[in-house]
Amino acid sequence: MIKVWDKGVPLNADVERFTIGKDNTLDLRIAKWDIIGTAAHIRMLNKTGLLGNEELQQILAVLTKLFGKAKNGNLAIEKGVEDIHSQIEIELSRSLGDTGEKVHAGRSRNDQVLTDMRLFIRHELSVIASEVSSLASILLSKTVEYKDVLMPGYTHSMIAMLSSYGMWFASWAESLSDDLLITENAIRLNNRNPLGSAAGYGTNLPIDRDMTCSLLEFEDINIISSYCQLSRIKSDLAAVNALAAVAQSLSKISAELILYSGQNYSFFTLPDNITTGSSIMPQKKNPDVLELTRAKCNRIMSKQNEVLLMLTNLNSGYHRDMQLLKEIIIPCFDELNDCLRMISLVIKSVGINPGIFDNPLYQPLLSTNEVNRLVKAGVPFRQAYRQVSKSYLASEYELPSVNEFTHQGSIGNLCTERIKERIKEITGRISVPNSDQLAEKLFGNVIDVKDQ
Repeated sequence: MIKVWDKGVPLNADVERFTIGKDNTLDLRIAKWDIIGTAAHIRMLNKTGLLGNEELQQILAVLTKLFGKAKNGNLAIEKGVEDIHSQIEIELSRSLGDTGEKVHAGRSRNDQVLTDMRLFIRHELSVIASEVSSLASILLSKTVEYKDVLMPGYTHSMIAMLSSYGMWFASWAESLSDDLLITENAIRLNNRNPLGSAAGYGTNLPIDRDMTCSLLEFEDINIISSYCQLSRIKSDLAAVNALAAVAQSLSKISAELILYSGQNYSFFTLPDNITTGSSIMPQKKNPDVLELTRAKCNRIMSKQNEVLLMLTNLNSGYHRDMQLLKEIIIPCFDELNDCLRMISLVIKSVGINPGIFDNPLYQPLLSTNEVNRLVKAGVPFRQAYRQVSKSYLASEYELPSVNEFTHQGSIGNLCTERIKERIKEITGRISVPNSDQLAEKLFGNVIDVKDQ
Protein backbone atom coordinates (compact mmCIF):
# COMPACT_ATOMS: atom_id res chain seq x y z
CA MET A 1 0.00 0.00 0.00
CA ILE A 2 1.43 3.38 -1.07
CA LYS A 3 0.48 6.04 1.44
CA VAL A 4 1.47 9.70 1.45
CA TRP A 5 1.22 9.60 5.24
CA ASP A 6 3.34 6.46 5.67
CA LYS A 7 5.60 6.55 8.74
CA GLY A 8 7.04 3.08 8.23
CA VAL A 9 4.62 1.20 10.50
CA PRO A 10 2.71 -1.60 8.70
CA LEU A 11 -1.07 -1.24 8.68
CA ASN A 12 -3.38 -4.22 9.08
CA ALA A 13 -4.58 -5.33 5.61
CA ASP A 14 -8.24 -5.47 6.62
CA VAL A 15 -8.01 -1.96 8.05
CA GLU A 16 -6.45 -0.75 4.77
CA ARG A 17 -9.29 -2.25 2.75
CA PHE A 18 -11.95 -0.92 5.11
CA THR A 19 -10.61 2.63 5.30
CA ILE A 20 -10.06 3.02 1.55
CA GLY A 21 -13.66 2.03 0.86
CA LYS A 22 -14.74 3.12 -2.62
CA ASP A 23 -12.28 6.00 -2.95
CA ASN A 24 -10.15 4.24 -5.57
CA THR A 25 -13.13 4.19 -7.95
CA LEU A 26 -15.22 7.21 -6.96
CA ASP A 27 -12.19 9.50 -6.92
CA LEU A 28 -11.82 9.13 -10.68
CA ARG A 29 -14.95 11.28 -10.96
CA ILE A 30 -13.15 14.15 -9.25
CA ALA A 31 -9.71 13.54 -10.81
CA LYS A 32 -9.92 16.52 -13.19
CA TRP A 33 -10.89 18.79 -10.34
CA ASP A 34 -8.06 17.53 -8.15
CA ILE A 35 -5.55 18.33 -10.90
CA ILE A 36 -7.09 21.77 -11.45
CA GLY A 37 -7.03 22.51 -7.72
CA THR A 38 -3.38 21.45 -7.57
CA ALA A 39 -2.53 23.72 -10.51
CA ALA A 40 -4.09 26.70 -8.74
CA HIS A 41 -2.29 25.79 -5.51
CA ILE A 42 1.17 25.62 -7.10
CA ARG A 43 0.67 28.91 -8.94
CA MET A 44 -0.06 30.43 -5.56
CA LEU A 45 3.02 28.72 -4.03
CA ASN A 46 5.10 30.22 -6.82
CA LYS A 47 3.74 33.73 -6.21
CA THR A 48 4.47 33.52 -2.49
CA GLY A 49 8.04 32.30 -3.08
CA LEU A 50 7.52 28.70 -1.96
CA LEU A 51 8.06 27.32 -5.47
CA GLY A 52 10.52 28.48 -8.13
CA ASN A 53 9.56 29.54 -11.64
CA GLU A 54 11.22 26.55 -13.31
CA GLU A 55 9.67 24.19 -10.79
CA LEU A 56 6.26 25.68 -11.50
CA GLN A 57 6.61 25.11 -15.24
CA GLN A 58 7.79 21.52 -14.74
CA ILE A 59 4.87 20.68 -12.47
CA LEU A 60 2.35 22.39 -14.76
CA ALA A 61 3.63 20.34 -17.70
CA VAL A 62 3.06 17.07 -15.84
CA LEU A 63 -0.32 18.19 -14.52
CA THR A 64 -1.40 19.10 -18.03
CA LYS A 65 -0.65 15.59 -19.24
CA LEU A 66 -2.45 14.11 -16.26
CA PHE A 67 -5.46 16.33 -16.94
CA GLY A 68 -5.57 15.02 -20.50
CA LYS A 69 -5.54 11.45 -19.20
CA ALA A 70 -8.25 12.20 -16.66
CA LYS A 71 -10.38 13.92 -19.29
CA ASN A 72 -10.12 10.95 -21.65
CA GLY A 73 -10.70 8.36 -18.94
CA ASN A 74 -7.14 7.03 -19.09
CA LEU A 75 -6.01 8.02 -15.62
CA ALA A 76 -6.08 5.15 -13.15
CA ILE A 77 -5.60 4.91 -9.41
CA GLU A 78 -3.05 2.18 -9.05
CA LYS A 79 -3.49 -0.82 -6.83
CA GLY A 80 -2.23 0.04 -3.39
CA VAL A 81 -2.87 3.79 -3.78
CA GLU A 82 -5.49 5.20 -1.43
CA ASP A 83 -7.07 8.02 -3.41
CA ILE A 84 -6.71 10.44 -6.31
CA HIS A 85 -4.76 12.94 -4.20
CA SER A 86 -2.11 10.33 -3.47
CA GLN A 87 -2.04 9.18 -7.10
CA ILE A 88 -1.41 12.68 -8.44
CA GLU A 89 1.34 13.33 -5.92
CA ILE A 90 2.95 9.98 -6.75
CA GLU A 91 2.81 10.77 -10.50
CA LEU A 92 4.48 14.14 -9.89
CA SER A 93 7.19 12.62 -7.70
CA ARG A 94 7.94 9.91 -10.28
CA SER A 95 8.32 12.48 -13.02
CA LEU A 96 10.04 15.27 -11.10
CA GLY A 97 11.59 13.78 -7.97
CA ASP A 98 11.96 16.28 -5.15
CA THR A 99 10.18 19.00 -7.12
CA GLY A 100 7.05 16.86 -7.30
CA GLU A 101 7.09 16.49 -3.53
CA LYS A 102 6.74 20.25 -3.04
CA VAL A 103 3.13 20.50 -4.23
CA HIS A 104 1.50 19.64 -0.90
CA ALA A 105 2.99 22.52 1.09
CA GLY A 106 0.29 24.60 2.75
CA ARG A 107 -2.56 22.16 2.27
CA SER A 108 -3.90 18.85 3.59
CA ARG A 109 -5.92 16.10 2.00
CA ASN A 110 -8.75 17.46 4.17
CA ASP A 111 -9.02 20.78 2.35
CA GLN A 112 -7.93 19.16 -0.91
CA VAL A 113 -10.89 16.77 -1.10
CA LEU A 114 -13.27 19.50 0.04
CA THR A 115 -12.00 21.76 -2.75
CA ASP A 116 -12.35 18.95 -5.28
CA MET A 117 -15.92 18.27 -4.18
CA ARG A 118 -16.85 21.96 -4.25
CA LEU A 119 -15.54 22.26 -7.82
CA PHE A 120 -17.31 19.04 -8.80
CA ILE A 121 -20.62 19.87 -7.09
CA ARG A 122 -20.94 23.43 -8.39
CA HIS A 123 -20.28 22.24 -11.95
CA GLU A 124 -22.61 19.24 -11.75
CA LEU A 125 -25.36 21.39 -10.24
CA SER A 126 -24.98 23.81 -13.15
CA VAL A 127 -25.44 20.86 -15.54
CA ILE A 128 -28.56 19.82 -13.62
CA ALA A 129 -29.83 23.39 -13.85
CA SER A 130 -29.36 23.37 -17.62
CA GLU A 131 -31.26 20.07 -17.94
CA VAL A 132 -34.04 21.37 -15.69
CA SER A 133 -34.31 24.51 -17.80
CA SER A 134 -34.55 22.40 -20.97
CA LEU A 135 -37.30 20.24 -19.47
CA ALA A 136 -39.19 23.36 -18.38
CA SER A 137 -38.99 24.65 -21.97
CA ILE A 138 -40.49 21.39 -23.26
CA LEU A 139 -43.29 21.65 -20.71
CA LEU A 140 -44.00 25.27 -21.66
CA SER A 141 -44.15 24.40 -25.35
CA LYS A 142 -46.74 21.74 -24.48
CA THR A 143 -48.56 24.37 -22.41
CA VAL A 144 -48.96 26.59 -25.44
CA GLU A 145 -49.93 23.66 -27.66
CA TYR A 146 -52.68 22.41 -25.34
CA LYS A 147 -53.75 25.56 -23.48
CA ASP A 148 -57.34 25.32 -24.75
CA VAL A 149 -57.85 21.61 -24.12
CA LEU A 150 -59.77 20.95 -20.92
CA MET A 151 -59.16 18.16 -18.41
CA PRO A 152 -60.47 17.38 -14.92
CA GLY A 153 -58.79 18.72 -11.81
CA TYR A 154 -58.70 16.69 -8.62
CA THR A 155 -58.64 17.28 -4.88
CA HIS A 156 -58.59 14.44 -2.34
CA SER A 157 -58.21 12.18 -5.43
CA MET A 158 -61.81 13.07 -6.39
CA ILE A 159 -62.95 15.04 -9.42
CA ALA A 160 -63.06 18.64 -8.27
CA MET A 161 -62.87 21.52 -10.75
CA LEU A 162 -62.11 22.32 -14.32
CA SER A 163 -58.48 22.26 -15.37
CA SER A 164 -56.62 22.01 -18.66
CA TYR A 165 -53.69 20.22 -20.17
CA GLY A 166 -52.03 23.60 -20.52
CA MET A 167 -52.36 24.14 -16.78
CA TRP A 168 -51.00 20.65 -16.04
CA PHE A 169 -47.88 21.20 -18.14
CA ALA A 170 -47.41 24.78 -16.90
CA SER A 171 -47.68 23.82 -13.23
CA TRP A 172 -44.71 21.49 -13.57
CA ALA A 173 -42.72 24.12 -15.44
CA GLU A 174 -43.30 26.52 -12.54
CA SER A 175 -42.35 23.79 -10.07
CA LEU A 176 -39.05 23.41 -11.90
CA SER A 177 -38.50 27.18 -11.71
CA ASP A 178 -38.56 26.87 -7.92
CA ASP A 179 -36.19 23.91 -8.15
CA LEU A 180 -33.83 26.15 -10.08
CA LEU A 181 -33.90 28.70 -7.25
CA ILE A 182 -32.96 25.99 -4.77
CA THR A 183 -30.21 24.80 -7.12
CA GLU A 184 -28.85 28.33 -7.50
CA ASN A 185 -28.59 28.66 -3.73
CA ALA A 186 -26.81 25.30 -3.49
CA ILE A 187 -24.31 26.40 -6.14
CA ARG A 188 -23.59 29.59 -4.21
CA LEU A 189 -22.96 27.67 -0.98
CA ASN A 190 -20.59 25.38 -2.89
CA ASN A 191 -18.91 28.31 -4.62
CA ARG A 192 -16.66 29.20 -1.67
CA ASN A 193 -13.02 28.24 -1.60
CA PRO A 194 -11.81 26.09 1.35
CA LEU A 195 -8.30 25.56 -0.08
CA GLY A 196 -5.57 26.63 2.31
CA SER A 197 -7.49 25.78 5.44
CA ALA A 198 -5.24 22.68 5.46
CA ALA A 199 -6.17 20.20 8.18
CA GLY A 200 -8.68 22.68 9.52
CA TYR A 201 -6.55 25.23 11.33
CA GLY A 202 -4.60 26.94 8.57
CA THR A 203 -0.82 27.03 8.17
CA ASN A 204 2.08 29.27 9.15
CA LEU A 205 3.30 29.24 5.54
CA PRO A 206 2.71 32.55 3.70
CA ILE A 207 -0.05 31.30 1.39
CA ASP A 208 -2.59 33.49 -0.40
CA ARG A 209 -6.09 31.99 -0.24
CA ASP A 210 -7.66 34.85 -2.17
CA MET A 211 -5.36 34.06 -5.08
CA THR A 212 -6.46 30.42 -5.33
CA CYS A 213 -10.04 31.64 -4.93
CA SER A 214 -9.62 33.87 -7.97
CA LEU A 215 -7.79 31.24 -10.01
CA LEU A 216 -10.51 28.66 -9.39
CA GLU A 217 -13.23 31.29 -9.95
CA PHE A 218 -14.87 30.72 -6.62
CA GLU A 219 -17.22 33.49 -5.52
CA ASP A 220 -15.41 33.90 -2.19
CA ILE A 221 -13.43 31.96 0.40
CA ASN A 222 -14.68 30.16 3.47
CA ILE A 223 -12.96 32.61 5.76
CA ILE A 224 -12.26 30.86 9.06
CA SER A 225 -10.09 27.77 8.58
CA SER A 226 -11.82 25.79 11.30
CA TYR A 227 -15.21 26.46 9.71
CA CYS A 228 -14.29 24.93 6.34
CA GLN A 229 -15.02 21.34 7.35
CA LEU A 230 -17.98 22.43 9.47
CA SER A 231 -19.43 24.16 6.39
CA ARG A 232 -20.02 20.79 4.74
CA ILE A 233 -23.21 20.31 6.73
CA LYS A 234 -24.54 23.31 4.81
CA SER A 235 -22.86 23.02 1.40
CA ASP A 236 -23.22 19.25 0.97
CA LEU A 237 -26.71 19.22 2.41
CA ALA A 238 -27.68 22.11 0.13
CA ALA A 239 -26.44 20.09 -2.85
CA VAL A 240 -28.52 17.01 -2.04
CA ASN A 241 -31.49 19.24 -1.15
CA ALA A 242 -31.31 20.73 -4.63
CA LEU A 243 -31.13 17.28 -6.20
CA ALA A 244 -34.04 16.17 -4.01
CA ALA A 245 -36.15 19.18 -5.04
CA VAL A 246 -35.75 18.33 -8.72
CA ALA A 247 -36.27 14.64 -7.94
CA GLN A 248 -39.52 15.41 -6.14
CA SER A 249 -40.88 17.23 -9.19
CA LEU A 250 -39.88 14.37 -11.49
CA SER A 251 -41.30 11.76 -9.12
CA LYS A 252 -44.68 13.50 -9.03
CA ILE A 253 -44.74 14.04 -12.80
CA SER A 254 -44.02 10.33 -13.21
CA ALA A 255 -46.70 9.31 -10.72
CA GLU A 256 -49.37 11.41 -12.43
CA LEU A 257 -48.44 10.26 -15.92
CA ILE A 258 -48.60 6.64 -14.73
CA LEU A 259 -52.03 7.19 -13.16
CA TYR A 260 -53.51 9.35 -15.91
CA SER A 261 -52.31 7.14 -18.76
CA GLY A 262 -54.04 4.12 -17.24
CA GLN A 263 -57.23 2.88 -18.90
CA ASN A 264 -59.38 4.11 -16.01
CA TYR A 265 -58.36 7.70 -16.77
CA SER A 266 -56.95 7.74 -20.32
CA PHE A 267 -55.98 11.41 -20.11
CA PHE A 268 -52.55 10.72 -21.59
CA THR A 269 -51.29 8.19 -24.12
CA LEU A 270 -47.78 6.79 -23.90
CA PRO A 271 -46.39 5.78 -27.31
CA ASP A 272 -45.39 2.17 -27.89
CA ASN A 273 -41.68 2.94 -28.25
CA ILE A 274 -41.35 4.09 -24.64
CA THR A 275 -43.46 1.39 -22.99
CA THR A 276 -42.67 -2.25 -22.34
CA GLY A 277 -44.78 -5.40 -22.49
CA SER A 278 -45.68 -8.40 -20.40
CA SER A 279 -44.36 -11.93 -20.79
CA ILE A 280 -47.87 -13.30 -20.23
CA MET A 281 -50.41 -10.55 -21.00
CA PRO A 282 -50.32 -9.50 -24.66
CA GLN A 283 -52.36 -6.30 -24.14
CA LYS A 284 -49.96 -4.72 -21.65
CA LYS A 285 -48.19 -1.38 -22.22
CA ASN A 286 -46.20 -0.87 -19.06
CA PRO A 287 -44.88 2.59 -18.08
CA ASP A 288 -41.64 1.08 -16.75
CA VAL A 289 -39.59 4.16 -17.60
CA LEU A 290 -41.85 6.28 -15.41
CA GLU A 291 -41.99 3.76 -12.60
CA LEU A 292 -38.21 3.51 -12.49
CA THR A 293 -37.90 7.29 -12.65
CA ARG A 294 -40.28 7.56 -9.72
CA ALA A 295 -38.30 4.99 -7.73
CA LYS A 296 -34.90 6.48 -8.55
CA CYS A 297 -36.11 9.98 -7.67
CA ASN A 298 -37.58 8.78 -4.40
CA ARG A 299 -34.22 7.21 -3.62
CA ILE A 300 -32.47 10.50 -4.40
CA MET A 301 -34.80 12.28 -1.97
CA SER A 302 -33.68 9.90 0.77
CA LYS A 303 -30.09 11.12 0.41
CA GLN A 304 -30.93 14.25 2.39
CA ASN A 305 -31.36 12.11 5.48
CA GLU A 306 -28.14 10.22 4.79
CA VAL A 307 -26.07 13.40 4.52
CA LEU A 308 -27.71 14.97 7.54
CA LEU A 309 -27.14 11.88 9.68
CA MET A 310 -23.56 11.53 8.43
CA LEU A 311 -22.71 15.05 9.60
CA THR A 312 -24.82 15.29 12.74
CA ASN A 313 -23.04 15.67 16.08
CA LEU A 314 -19.52 15.84 14.64
CA ASN A 315 -17.32 18.24 16.53
CA SER A 316 -15.00 20.71 14.78
CA GLY A 317 -12.33 19.47 12.40
CA TYR A 318 -12.20 16.74 9.81
CA HIS A 319 -13.55 13.27 10.57
CA ARG A 320 -13.19 10.18 8.38
CA ASP A 321 -16.99 9.89 8.47
CA MET A 322 -16.93 12.57 5.77
CA GLN A 323 -15.25 10.22 3.31
CA LEU A 324 -18.61 8.48 2.85
CA LEU A 325 -20.24 11.68 1.61
CA LYS A 326 -18.73 11.02 -1.81
CA GLU A 327 -20.51 7.67 -1.94
CA ILE A 328 -23.81 9.42 -1.26
CA ILE A 329 -23.44 12.50 -3.44
CA ILE A 330 -21.49 11.60 -6.58
CA PRO A 331 -23.80 8.83 -7.91
CA CYS A 332 -26.86 11.06 -7.37
CA PHE A 333 -25.85 13.40 -10.17
CA ASP A 334 -25.67 10.62 -12.74
CA GLU A 335 -28.98 9.17 -11.62
CA LEU A 336 -30.84 12.47 -11.64
CA ASN A 337 -29.44 13.47 -15.04
CA ASP A 338 -30.65 10.13 -16.39
CA CYS A 339 -34.11 10.71 -14.92
CA LEU A 340 -34.25 14.22 -16.39
CA ARG A 341 -33.48 12.83 -19.84
CA MET A 342 -36.17 10.16 -19.48
CA ILE A 343 -38.87 12.60 -18.38
CA SER A 344 -37.94 14.98 -21.19
CA LEU A 345 -38.29 12.11 -23.66
CA VAL A 346 -41.69 11.13 -22.28
CA ILE A 347 -43.06 14.70 -22.18
CA LYS A 348 -41.99 15.28 -25.79
CA SER A 349 -43.81 12.18 -27.03
CA VAL A 350 -46.83 11.87 -24.74
CA GLY A 351 -50.25 12.15 -26.36
CA ILE A 352 -53.37 13.73 -24.84
CA ASN A 353 -57.07 12.87 -24.99
CA PRO A 354 -59.03 15.94 -26.15
CA GLY A 355 -62.44 14.28 -25.65
CA ILE A 356 -62.44 13.61 -21.92
CA PHE A 357 -65.63 15.59 -21.25
CA ASP A 358 -67.63 13.43 -23.63
CA ASN A 359 -67.83 11.17 -20.60
CA PRO A 360 -70.76 12.23 -18.33
CA LEU A 361 -68.71 11.10 -15.33
CA TYR A 362 -67.09 14.54 -15.30
CA GLN A 363 -70.29 16.61 -15.41
CA PRO A 364 -70.45 17.18 -11.62
CA LEU A 365 -67.15 19.05 -11.56
CA LEU A 366 -68.73 21.77 -13.67
CA SER A 367 -71.02 22.64 -10.75
CA THR A 368 -68.55 25.19 -9.38
CA ASN A 369 -68.63 26.97 -12.71
CA GLU A 370 -72.43 27.07 -12.44
CA VAL A 371 -72.15 28.62 -8.98
CA ASN A 372 -69.86 31.29 -10.41
CA ARG A 373 -72.28 31.92 -13.29
CA LEU A 374 -75.01 32.71 -10.74
CA VAL A 375 -72.59 34.93 -8.80
CA LYS A 376 -71.90 36.90 -11.99
CA ALA A 377 -75.67 37.36 -12.30
CA GLY A 378 -75.77 38.94 -8.83
CA VAL A 379 -76.72 35.97 -6.63
CA PRO A 380 -74.79 35.95 -3.31
CA PHE A 381 -72.16 33.22 -3.35
CA ARG A 382 -73.61 31.20 -0.44
CA GLN A 383 -77.08 31.25 -1.94
CA ALA A 384 -75.72 30.18 -5.33
CA TYR A 385 -73.73 27.41 -3.65
CA ARG A 386 -76.80 26.05 -1.85
CA GLN A 387 -78.92 26.28 -4.96
CA VAL A 388 -76.49 24.33 -7.12
CA SER A 389 -75.67 21.79 -4.41
CA LYS A 390 -79.31 20.66 -4.41
CA SER A 391 -79.41 19.83 -8.08
CA TYR A 392 -75.90 19.31 -9.48
CA LEU A 393 -76.18 15.50 -9.70
CA ALA A 394 -79.26 15.72 -11.87
CA SER A 395 -78.15 18.68 -13.97
CA GLU A 396 -76.17 18.97 -17.16
CA TYR A 397 -73.94 21.99 -17.43
CA GLU A 398 -72.43 23.51 -20.53
CA LEU A 399 -68.68 23.15 -20.82
CA PRO A 400 -67.25 26.67 -20.50
CA SER A 401 -64.56 28.19 -22.67
CA VAL A 402 -61.12 28.78 -21.21
CA ASN A 403 -61.59 32.44 -22.16
CA GLU A 404 -63.99 32.80 -19.24
CA PHE A 405 -61.03 32.31 -16.90
CA THR A 406 -59.10 35.57 -16.82
CA HIS A 407 -57.11 35.85 -13.60
CA GLN A 408 -53.38 35.24 -13.57
CA GLY A 409 -52.61 31.54 -13.36
CA SER A 410 -56.07 30.35 -14.37
CA ILE A 411 -56.63 28.06 -17.33
CA GLY A 412 -57.42 31.05 -19.53
CA ASN A 413 -54.41 33.10 -18.42
CA LEU A 414 -51.49 30.75 -17.73
CA CYS A 415 -48.84 33.51 -17.86
CA THR A 416 -46.36 31.21 -19.60
CA GLU A 417 -44.15 34.15 -20.56
CA ARG A 418 -43.76 35.08 -16.90
CA ILE A 419 -42.69 31.55 -16.05
CA LYS A 420 -40.31 31.56 -19.01
CA GLU A 421 -38.78 34.87 -17.93
CA ARG A 422 -38.42 33.67 -14.36
CA ILE A 423 -36.51 30.59 -15.53
CA LYS A 424 -34.37 32.70 -17.87
CA GLU A 425 -33.51 35.10 -15.05
CA ILE A 426 -32.46 32.33 -12.66
CA THR A 427 -30.43 30.37 -15.21
CA GLY A 428 -28.76 33.60 -16.28
CA ARG A 429 -27.37 33.96 -12.77
CA ILE A 430 -25.98 30.41 -12.77
CA SER A 431 -22.57 30.63 -14.38
CA VAL A 432 -19.65 28.46 -13.28
CA PRO A 433 -16.61 27.43 -15.33
CA ASN A 434 -16.23 23.87 -16.55
CA SER A 435 -13.01 21.89 -16.18
CA ASP A 436 -11.75 22.73 -19.69
CA GLN A 437 -12.16 26.45 -19.10
CA LEU A 438 -10.26 26.32 -15.82
CA ALA A 439 -7.59 24.06 -17.34
CA GLU A 440 -6.97 26.50 -20.19
CA LYS A 441 -6.66 29.33 -17.68
CA LEU A 442 -4.35 27.45 -15.28
CA PHE A 443 -2.13 25.53 -17.67
CA GLY A 444 -1.74 28.35 -20.16
CA ASN A 445 0.63 27.67 -23.04
CA VAL A 446 2.77 25.12 -21.24
CA ILE A 447 1.46 22.26 -23.34
CA ASP A 448 -1.76 21.37 -25.16
CA VAL A 449 -4.41 19.99 -22.83
CA LYS A 450 -4.64 16.47 -24.24
CA ASP A 451 -3.69 12.95 -23.36
CA GLN A 452 -0.06 12.43 -24.44
